[in-house]
Amino acid sequence: MASGGGYGDASQKIDYVFKVVLIGDSAVGKSQILARFARNEFSLDSKATIGVEFQTRTLLIDHKSVKAQIWDTAGQERYRAVTSAYYRGAVGAMLVYDITKRQTFDHIPRWLEELRSHADKNIVIILIGNKTDLEDQRAVPTEDAKEFAQKEGLFFLETSALQATNVENAFMTVLTEIFNIVNKKNLVAGEDQSNGNPASLSGKKIIVPGPAQEIPAKSKCCT
Repeated sequence: MASGGGYGDASQKIDYVFKVVLIGDSAVGKSQILARFARNEFSLDSKATIGVEFQTRTLLIDHKSVKAQIWDTAGQERYRAVTSAYYRGAVGAMLVYDITKRQTFDHIPRWLEELRSHADKNIVIILIGNKTDLEDQRAVPTEDAKEFAQKEGLFFLETSALQATNVENAFMTVLTEIFNIVNKKNLVAGEDQSNGNPASLSGKKIIVPGPAQEIPAKSKCCT
């Protein structure tokens, strides 16, 4: 069970810190999605991200305090030098395209390839088609994205940062899946400990090692 909680409480005890990265072409709305989730804000005068920035939000998942550390990067090629450091320690990723610009969707396979070559192999990934408020300008059919998500084993949602549609949903899908994977690994680790004291991962960035906890692509898509 997940709860959105507040938008950050410095005195709150943190059980887990999950790093999630936003990737995709420039101007698809990555920074707006982040602002909507982290601060419930949207700016009509948004400027292109320069380099890398991140924001945090603390929320409750199954009565545990989880700090989501969301990293946003520029989509322009000249910033690709930051790639390795950007992906390091990430346990979740949001692949974002603009439903009104077909080219941004056509570039998703390249972004996915880069993500998989630099990030942990068990990273939880969601494909996001942003700007559903511009439905009359749609250039990427929902079915195309669903088919790609199923083929690649990704979660999938369409969002509107402007209208706050599905933004919370998208983040909670990723964060809850990460939480469930980590909890399952803790349970197994606890059972394997002969002294009965499971290793604690509290308050640390969680890098999920070992085999992926796979969900069939069909159930991942369109959660």
